[in-house]
Amino acid sequence: MLDSVTSLALRSALDGLALRQRTIANNIANVNTPGFHAKRVTFENALARSVAQGNGSADTTTETSLEPTRLNGSNVNLDTETLSNIDTVLRFQFAARAIEGPFTGIRTALRTS
Repeated sequence: MLDSVTSLALRSALDGLALRQRTIANNIANVNTPGFHAKRVTFENALARSVAQGNGSADTTTETSLEPTRLNGSNVNLDTETLSNIDTVLRFQFAARAIEGPFTGIRTALRTS
């Protein structure tokens, strides 16, 4: 159960989403840093390929954003980062609940035994 494709995929998703949250926080912290270029974390396509191959484990990729820069050379867009953060938090909560489900059943079974 702990090494099923679904469990591995959910753990990979949680790892990727956690890295995305840290990256967004770093982007926001550097919104006014001259010359700073935002980073973007991707893992969804690699995860989908991995699941299709019956694995469930995928690596994340962090790339520099190619969005236009402001006058100070920074390309952090606070609106984009905020929306991305909201999306990431919701996805993280969904994945955390999905991975928690089987364990809740086991805890309940152990309590009633």
